[in-house]
Amino acid sequence: MPYLPLEDYGLIGDMRTAALVGRHGGVDWWCYPHFDSPSVFAAILDDERGGRFLIEPATPYERSRQMYLPDTNVLSTVFLGEQGVLTVTDFMPVPEEARVSLNRPLGEGGPPPRLMRRVQAVGGPVAVRVTCRPAFDYARATHELTLDGHHAVFRSPDLTLHLHGDRPLRDAGDGGVTVEFTLREGEEARFVLGADDADETHRFGPLERDTLAFWRSWLRGCRYDGLWREQVRRSALVLKLLTFAPTGAIVAAPTTSLPERVGGERNWDYRYMWPRDAAFTVYALLRLGFTAEAKAFNDFVEARSKEGHTGTVSPIYRIGGDGDLDEQTLGHLSGYRDSRPVRIGNGAAHQSQLDVYGELLDAIYLYNKHGEPLSYDEWTEVRRILDWVCDHWSEPDDGIWEVRSGRRPHVLSRVMCWVALERGVRIALQRGLPGPLERWREQRDLIYEEVMTRGYREELGAFTQAYDEDVMDAANLLLPLVKFVGPRDPRWLGTLDRIQKELAVGPLVFRYRLDRGAVDGLAGEEGAFLACSFWLVECLARAGRLEEARTKFDRLLSFASPLGLLSEQVSVGGLLVGNMPQALSHLAMISAAFQLDRSLSER
Repeated sequence: MPYLPLEDYGLIGDMRTAALVGRHGGVDWWCYPHFDSPSVFAAILDDERGGRFLIEPATPYERSRQMYLPDTNVLSTVFLGEQGVLTVTDFMPVPEEARVSLNRPLGEGGPPPRLMRRVQAVGGPVAVRVTCRPAFDYARATHELTLDGHHAVFRSPDLTLHLHGDRPLRDAGDGGVTVEFTLREGEEARFVLGADDADETHRFGPLERDTLAFWRSWLRGCRYDGLWREQVRRSALVLKLLTFAPTGAIVAAPTTSLPERVGGERNWDYRYMWPRDAAFTVYALLRLGFTAEAKAFNDFVEARSKEGHTGTVSPIYRIGGDGDLDEQTLGHLSGYRDSRPVRIGNGAAHQSQLDVYGELLDAIYLYNKHGEPLSYDEWTEVRRILDWVCDHWSEPDDGIWEVRSGRRPHVLSRVMCWVALERGVRIALQRGLPGPLERWREQRDLIYEEVMTRGYREELGAFTQAYDEDVMDAANLLLPLVKFVGPRDPRWLGTLDRIQKELAVGPLVFRYRLDRGAVDGLAGEEGAFLACSFWLVECLARAGRLEEARTKFDRLLSFASPLGLLSEQVSVGGLLVGNMPQALSHLAMISAAFQLDRSLSER
């Protein structure tokens, strides 16, 4: 079966794990029981070895399409052919404790995740084929199959899964099971896969109704009612799906090793939480009206900042808050469309990335202002962080893009250290909290002056990627967004124009360009970065260039998948590439929509 374009996948989940379901009816990616657990299905990374759960017409069909049931994360895949129309409905039930209280974080209890699949004939009769072949532990572990009529048990050394169906299953001979049957118009068949051996096919209807009700009730809390309302609401639903409810963490993406360029080596594992996304996440959730989710995320970030009581913050955390992130290569998997290597873990966890301190303090500042005031213990940890920043801000680091070419004095890293100290001073003054304000102010001002003298190149009329260099970096689009410079400051406007000239192709923006002097220690090129592209829109809107901003924003939205999902990047040919869907892309889109809608309304 050929690899599908990434835009042909939908995402379902239960806020503990998530699955990618293709337009061909296959579950091609599912980690169990959590986002960062080993995969059970990984056909998206190796069509032969990875494992897949496929429901499809048994005879050729003309076309298929996908849609979410309105205001939910329940997915419908429709197959259209001469024999009739076949519909596959996929979802994961949200645990009862999450349904009971929309404002209470989900604990560790409740039933294990379950994948619910129903196939219905709208016209017919239609022949149907169902095949389920798991490949445990990224296709590294063998498993035993036990079959008893409608019940199949897949038992590996570390995990046992049960498949229940209302059709008799038979051994497919390769560690999987299969069944073919015919549905007449109005008939259906149900299948449930999970760690629980109880047969829940008879509860499919009530669980589906509860799940639909949960998502619609949750989305009613969204306060945004401006332009691009449907796109913003879909992005909110994506962010909720990417939330690991037991801890409040939000994964950067539910996938690993989907390439930034097909056939290239820029393939990374994003199934973890980056503090870098903290400010964007808290800002977006609060603006949308989701204070409970903002609090849960803020609590997770603050809990990580307290670990060790040293003031240091890791660039990446596992969604449970701890655990090994050492990077490994899975050489037995061929990768998406032969894009090797397939990686798990992320070596960037061991890098120095000074910008995370600014993003973390900005998130804490926002929640302190719009959510709940900091406690004394929380403020004590904030002070440790600020003191650490004072001692270390002048060191070279690996930068926001986690390059593997060595440490340098990155401009954005310095700016975000300024943000950390500026927000810390502001919290202290607003709340009357104790701390060495004079020292924080002194270091803050030193950073500001240094960036203005060494990070700005007079001959280019722009801020550059690192001190005393001429390389442009789209990360600097954050400078006005974090209020380091005014949105119409002459130095900033020169930078904005220079970024568009060197890094933009139409509405799309590259992080940096290797053909223009940038070095990142990796082979090959990458696609345009969607978050940077939406940051450009927001910068243009803040600068008063509204028509330009709106045109670019509308063109960017055309790159979303038919379901409204955004990946990390867009290829030169206009296809979605990189891990999918990407939280940062959706966060940047929400922020750009807010700013552009506000600016247009004020005009």
